[in-house]
Amino acid sequence: MAALAAVAKKVWSVRRLLVLLLTPLVLLPVVFSLPPKEGHCLFVVLLMAVYWCTEALPLSVTALLPIILFPLLGVMPSKKVCPQYFLDTNFLFLSGLIMACGIEEWNLHRRIALRILILTGVQPARLILGMMLTTAFLSMWLSNTATTAMMLPIASAILKSLFGQKEEWKDPSRESGENSVAMGRNTLHTVSTEMQFLANTDSKDYPEEVEAPLDLPADSEEEEYRRNIWKGFLISIPYSASIGGTATLTGTGPNLILLGQLKSFFPKCEMINFGSWFIFAFPLMLLYLLLAWLWISFLYGGINLRGWRKKKSKTRLDAESRAQAMIQEEFQNLGPIKFAEQAIFILFCIFAILLLFRDPKFIPGWASFFTPGFLSDAVAGVAIVTILFFFPSKRPSLKWWFDFQDPNKASEPLLTWKKAQDSVPWNIVLLLGGGFAMAKGCEESGLSTWMGGHLHPLKNMSPELTVLLITVFIAFFTEFASNTATTTIFLPVLAELAISLRVNPLYLMIPGAVSSSYAFMLPVSTPPNSIAFASGHLLVKDMVRTGFVMNLMGVLLLSLALNTWAQTIFQLSTFPDWANIHSANVTALTSIIANDTFWTL
Repeated sequence: MAALAAVAKKVWSVRRLLVLLLTPLVLLPVVFSLPPKEGHCLFVVLLMAVYWCTEALPLSVTALLPIILFPLLGVMPSKKVCPQYFLDTNFLFLSGLIMACGIEEWNLHRRIALRILILTGVQPARLILGMMLTTAFLSMWLSNTATTAMMLPIASAILKSLFGQKEEWKDPSRESGENSVAMGRNTLHTVSTEMQFLANTDSKDYPEEVEAPLDLPADSEEEEYRRNIWKGFLISIPYSASIGGTATLTGTGPNLILLGQLKSFFPKCEMINFGSWFIFAFPLMLLYLLLAWLWISFLYGGINLRGWRKKKSKTRLDAESRAQAMIQEEFQNLGPIKFAEQAIFILFCIFAILLLFRDPKFIPGWASFFTPGFLSDAVAGVAIVTILFFFPSKRPSLKWWFDFQDPNKASEPLLTWKKAQDSVPWNIVLLLGGGFAMAKGCEESGLSTWMGGHLHPLKNMSPELTVLLITVFIAFFTEFASNTATTTIFLPVLAELAISLRVNPLYLMIPGAVSSSYAFMLPVSTPPNSIAFASGHLLVKDMVRTGFVMNLMGVLLLSLALNTWAQTIFQLSTFPDWANIHSANVTALTSIIANDTFWTL
């Protein structure tokens, strides 16, 4: 028995190497069971999916595989693969990351967070709402992971003010809790999901171990209330980060993958840009956030219908006063707003306005004053973040020009290149590029056409039911797989399915991208979930119980949005001309493949 355990441990220690070596052998039959190009492309797609989900290689290294395998296997020449890694979509996301780096450099995000918490109040339900609104707003511009890592210490400090610090109690369930915590800590570093590479590994950005007890003996109503409120706070932050990231194109990876694949499959499609996406996704995010707050508050005691009119005890009133004082103190510690904070805030507002109104569709955008087709969101984004590298961080004055004592003294810019090098996750370009290269390979090889043609059962369903099934499947699939890999793999298939159904491709591709961010049931679903779980005060059953309803709400709300206001914004009720052009190309490609197959036979 001991020998068997030793062998198992040894195998587990080299599991990534085994996956790396055995996966190509297991997938080899795929190459011979399909036509040559489609089979070779599917082999690469499945290989990358397995490597992404198991993290047998670093995520960005896996994203480089198309550069090697597509030319070697005859799927696509290298001169077509490599440009996919530097599409303008990548630079739009990169400009958002640089802007976020500038905001974090001057602590503007912390000032915004504390100000919102002061406005919302300190009653538990209102505090949870404040936490969720703050986290969602920040995650629209910062990475979901970084936002969660920043907000959890703030939540921890508020909870300590509300309930004080106690030594941890021991009870029979504590052992399982400790096992869950250990698993959570491991998950934090091994989960291979959407934005893991964006997590800042600096220890100051991760939440410290929270000292309040998880498994208090439920010998009083007050202790039960305390435990539930603690869980509600912790679980609301990663959920609102994932929801908030869907509101902007730069908020999360799947949104940008959708934009990049649209440009690859349908070059004439101009329906989705930063402005049109925001008009569609922001109301959906607000509605989802409101329902999520009601559900979490009701589930964890922030809203108690039975005790709605019950007068608060003096203990709770004192605790809320302490929490209010703590928030005020933290805000006061930031000091008066600095010139750099004002400057970065103004530039951030200009950044958002330029992206929103470049081509908002319902009115002429500022891009209409320039040569049509020459400007994209990436131009506006990069133009504004460039200013960060020379705009002074201290208020300019004439005094400096007459200071001959220290002629070399100059004001630092809002953001230095050294800071950007250290803080911005540059491998985002490779990861997104790998997804775009995979999608281009599916298109060039005819794999997406082949896969879309084999989805015959869906052709007999109504488009509304098809969308619902797609959303449900992807929302639950992404609980176990990388959000990025899920979106990259399924969007080409959904595009071809839409062509075969003669429906607007956006009608299937938008829910495919958005629902991949609706992963709430497991600690391994997203890095924000992992960070919250690793604090040691949540069990898997807490996330499953809360997340299952969250997933269902997301699916239903997304279907509602697609069949109401999205119909007008993206003209989803018609089969557009830009899809007709692609449909004609697909028909020609299918004929060529059929003829080649005939002559081969």
